[in-house]
Amino acid sequence: MTYMVEVEGYQGTIARLLQQIQGHERDILDVAIAPIIDVFVTTLIEHREVLSLDQISEFLLIAAILIEMKSTRLLPGPDAVDDDEELVGLEARDLLLARLLECRAYAGAADAFVVLAELAARSVPREAGLEEDFVAIAPDLLAGVTAEQLAEAFRRTLIEPVQPLVDVSHMTVDMVTVAATVIELAERLPTEGKTTFRSLVAGLTTRLDIIVRFLAVLELCKLGRVSLGQGHSFGDLEVEWIGTADDGELLMTAEGVVDSYEG
Repeated sequence: MTYMVEVEGYQGTIARLLQQIQGHERDILDVAIAPIIDVFVTTLIEHREVLSLDQISEFLLIAAILIEMKSTRLLPGPDAVDDDEELVGLEARDLLLARLLECRAYAGAADAFVVLAELAARSVPREAGLEEDFVAIAPDLLAGVTAEQLAEAFRRTLIEPVQPLVDVSHMTVDMVTVAATVIELAERLPTEGKTTFRSLVAGLTTRLDIIVRFLAVLELCKLGRVSLGQGHSFGDLEVEWIGTADDGELLMTAEGVVDSYEG
């Protein structure tokens, strides 16, 4: 049951009063809110058992809305908006629910502050200083420090530290590429006929050079310039040039043949 109110020219539920104000059936400036609150407080004090918790909650919520609406009309600010624009699309029940949730949020924040205050009340600050026996022997942290030294220390904090540089001048970078090795083999293999991969890597000392030489042989095989064979398991890999006489020149002038291996 909704709390009943009686004002000049109106007698009914406070929820209906709010609906009339929102529907422009009654002007909020013509409604005296103070008498309504005085009657409610008197009823709450003298006949508290008459009012249920739902009635009390509903009255407080609607009364807060009425007070806010009236204060907005009496003291319009730079962002004042018409009641229609502020409450458009909201039913009375939706508005009440939204305000109730807002009140609960503030109540939860208040409870959190109460807990923090109770925890802080358990802390007792030290009000006394050092005992006289220790005052005399307490070290002076700034003893012998001059203003110039402080300024110099401050200047040092503003200087960005020098990043250490690693000297790599003694290191050598391998410049061998698959593309260059393909061109080299394209010049060499037509004159050697059938040979072995072991002979192609003779004299190479690093693993990278051998790997690059093997990739170059595979690239030539994929291009159809050489044939690969092996007489028996784990035997030497035989390499034979099967291209035409001018294939070597063609490989040297072509661009992008093995660019995917470069780098």
